[in-house]
Amino acid sequence: MSENSARSVTVERTSTGHFVATNTRGGTISFGTGSDSEFTPVELLLAALGGCTAVDVDVATSRHAEPDTFTVEVSGNKVNDELGNRLTDLAVTFTVTFPDGEGADRARTILPRAVQTSHDRLCTVSRTVEIGTPVTATVEDA
Repeated sequence: MSENSARSVTVERTSTGHFVATNTRGGTISFGTGSDSEFTPVELLLAALGGCTAVDVDVATSRHAEPDTFTVEVSGNKVNDELGNRLTDLAVTFTVTFPDGEGADRARTILPRAVQTSHDRLCTVSRTVEIGTPVTATVEDA
């Protein structure tokens, strides 16, 4: 592993059912239990799946043409079975359009390959979910 491989966020409780995650660069995002408009952790996971591959695809296609539309829909089914709570049937669907022109033609041509390459190799979030990376949970002495 390289010295730049570590990633982390800190999650702090702000009130009952409400939290703020802070990254090492100082960025924050609030979330909660779904009792209001804040994202839930499950919705953040879906956003991370879509966002990760969207970044990859945007980099690959927008160098050729600025898209007219660029939307990523991410969905799944939350189930509770013998394996516990989890999401099944995860799907990431891109709707991307480009204007007319040579660069746009190139962007349209590489779009499917960019989506597939992100899914198969580049998107850390979807790769982690698909491979099934173990998670450890511990409690530190206060």
